[in-house]
Amino acid sequence: MKYVLVTGGVVSGLGKGVTASSIGLILKSCGLRVTSIKIDPYLNTDAGTMSPFEHGEVFVLDDGGEVDLDLGNYERFLDIKLTRDNNITTGKIYQSVLDKERRGDYLGKTVQVVPHITDAIQEWIERVAVIPVDGEDSPADVCVIELGGTIGDIESMPFIEALGQFSYRVGAGNFCLIHVSLVPVLNVVGEQGLDDNVKEKLSRFCHVPVDSIISLYDTSNIWRVPLILRVSSVGALILMFLHKFSRVSREPVFGEWTSRTELCDRLHEPVRVAMVGKYTGLSDSYLSVLKALLHSSVACRRKLFVDWVPASDLENETAKENPENYRNSWNLLKGADAIVVPGGFGDRGVEGKILAAKYARENRIPYLGICLGMQIAVIEYARSILGLQDANSTEFDPNTPNPCVIFMPEGSKTHMGGTMRLGSRRTYFQVKDSKSTKLFGNRSFVDERHRHRYEVNPDMVQQFEDAGLSFTGKDETGRRMEIVELPNHPYFIGVQFHPEFKSRPGKPSAVFLGLIAAACGQLDSLLKKGGAPTHVLSNGTSGEKLHRNGNGNGTTLANGSLDGIYRNGNGVHV
Repeated sequence: MKYVLVTGGVVSGLGKGVTASSIGLILKSCGLRVTSIKIDPYLNTDAGTMSPFEHGEVFVLDDGGEVDLDLGNYERFLDIKLTRDNNITTGKIYQSVLDKERRGDYLGKTVQVVPHITDAIQEWIERVAVIPVDGEDSPADVCVIELGGTIGDIESMPFIEALGQFSYRVGAGNFCLIHVSLVPVLNVVGEQGLDDNVKEKLSRFCHVPVDSIISLYDTSNIWRVPLILRVSSVGALILMFLHKFSRVSREPVFGEWTSRTELCDRLHEPVRVAMVGKYTGLSDSYLSVLKALLHSSVACRRKLFVDWVPASDLENETAKENPENYRNSWNLLKGADAIVVPGGFGDRGVEGKILAAKYARENRIPYLGICLGMQIAVIEYARSILGLQDANSTEFDPNTPNPCVIFMPEGSKTHMGGTMRLGSRRTYFQVKDSKSTKLFGNRSFVDERHRHRYEVNPDMVQQFEDAGLSFTGKDETGRRMEIVELPNHPYFIGVQFHPEFKSRPGKPSAVFLGLIAAACGQLDSLLKKGGAPTHVLSNGTSGEKLHRNGNGNGTTLANGSLDGIYRNGNGVHV
């Protein structure tokens, strides 16, 4: 097993995730099999209980792991399926060590950060690196590891020590370090970024070859990052450090990926989507939803524009307190070609989401409700069509006399972390000629990822269906509603699962593709063709936050020990 470690310096949010994903893609395009690990130094066991405002969206894996959004980047770039153990946190490491201590595994020794925590980190990496993630039975050739945060953070120190030891253990030919850092371009004073003189100076002070100092500049399209790295021969440099030339017989192949990247830049005919949510102040809160919309927009040959609509601004209370926000939000909603109500928790903005669903239904605007967005559509239908004005979810009104959305029996009301219905679950289609069935290629079932505590009340389903609402997808018991749609609407679909987590650039999510196709007048043609495409491009990619904190980005490669890089200056902080 070969290891590539990606670290970051100066500031957070430079794009380590994109860099790590791009490097993995380059290596995969050279014919190597690649897996990924993300290290998050925070004390949380996982990302499941954190607000989206803290670290962006919580990405959900097939096995139910609630992980950092960077794992979503890895899956989209590399078309792999990771596990919860591919996300290492300080909380997980300390918990495993303390469990061993309680069992007496340390035979009475004093348990310390060195060697017990550092050994646990190394053992975890070695164990997870050999888990196949690409459908094959054998381990991958290369494991790309991203260390979250910034070098110098106190919480990262045990991981830096562990990775320094690890680099010596596996040997120089099996370990490559890539450091991502910031080089500001000070336009006001005319100073340049990574020109040859700067590279030579960095090389001299950091003991890194000039050829290993790479400029990764700002780009209009995040999909171009691997292309930039390829032009800089990053793949060849890594393979040289890892002594892999004997295994690789070709240059990186990016034909389909390059074509899609150029197509994305050429698109000009717009499709405008209103995103009605609670966390619209931070786009990373809905990162996978944005990527799924992008994948579908490119497939439909449209340039995506997303209008962020704070759900609470649509409510009557806002009309009184802040009429300008109220007016602007409704103008955005009314100007949209399609409306998305994504998942979320809590009652803030719920009434605004219900109003958005009602507007879409009454005005025949394509609508996609995800998780809570599906439940919102059901609540709105109960109020407007069934005449149950006090209908609600017990999440928002525990005493509602018409609970059309209820707490799931197996859920926990006392513990938050890992207690939801999580991971891949099967949905069986109930109506053969429904839009959702056709979009998924007329299959009998589909496996999608879930993350929810509440569900449509099965005791009210017949009442809804008698009034024209169709539950076209259900679980294996037939009592848990998975897909709802309005048959007489151009496109009005709600799904209990999160389809965004499995969307790929070469294989857009079926329901997202249907939404964009409906918004563009292409839905009938898509359904006649049999729904969403089944072809997955070998070199898929996606986006992530990059260069948010400055006008430049440097990437440096160094072979060997972290000790040398961070303790003796034999590296670069670009």
